[in-house]
Amino acid sequence: MPPKSLQRFVGGAYEEVGAEFRGYLIDLCGLKPDEAVLDVGCGSGRMALPLTGYLSPQGRYAGFDISEKAITWCKENITASHPNFEFEVADIYNSLYNPKGKYQSLDFVFPYPDASFDVVFLTSVFTHMFPPDVEHYLDEIVRVLKPGGRSLCTYFLLDDEALALTAAGKGVHNFQYERDGYRTIHTKRPEEGIAFPVDYIRGLYEQRGLTIQEPLRFGSWSGRKEHLSFQDIVIATKAAN
Repeated sequence: MPPKSLQRFVGGAYEEVGAEFRGYLIDLCGLKPDEAVLDVGCGSGRMALPLTGYLSPQGRYAGFDISEKAITWCKENITASHPNFEFEVADIYNSLYNPKGKYQSLDFVFPYPDASFDVVFLTSVFTHMFPPDVEHYLDEIVRVLKPGGRSLCTYFLLDDEALALTAAGKGVHNFQYERDGYRTIHTKRPEEGIAFPVDYIRGLYEQRGLTIQEPLRFGSWSGRKEHLSFQDIVIATKAAN
């Protein structure tokens, strides 16, 4: 287990959330032990560690993150005993987490060849990104996915129910500040929490040939009584040819 400081970097409930999403990758995305998986924004290995007990030596895990300290820990403590687990630093600018970053999200190319992965997933990444950056990352996800590959991404999605609940103060976040194409929880630091209209996200997937697995797995953040996780989960499949 990484030190507490690196656990906090990726949020709370380090072990519990890792185990939770391991289950989603297997049960909802159909991840097989011999497949290749990419973890975008892997942090200090919260998702990687539980997958070490699932992926076979024929399987492959790759992850990248903006935190050099987190990646160093992962290389020293995960790759050292699981050589099919690879980690890379991505020096991407983020006003909150990497203000001296070299690259803008909009210009960053995932450091992997086309059609490299069976599954690509990211958790709590798009919840801190602006619309053009999300669109670019979805382009990159499609590029590195194999035909028939699957993606799992978490969002804060705004539909009529979420808007009504948050307006009534039922949600953990209310996203009261409306901007061009998104809502945020903070005017000066909007990346602290960003939510998108659900129809906008559906449109992005359709434009890229990604078929969404229905129904959407809405989360508890908005105050819904029926939910799967905390954030909303969108699972999709790239066309097989």
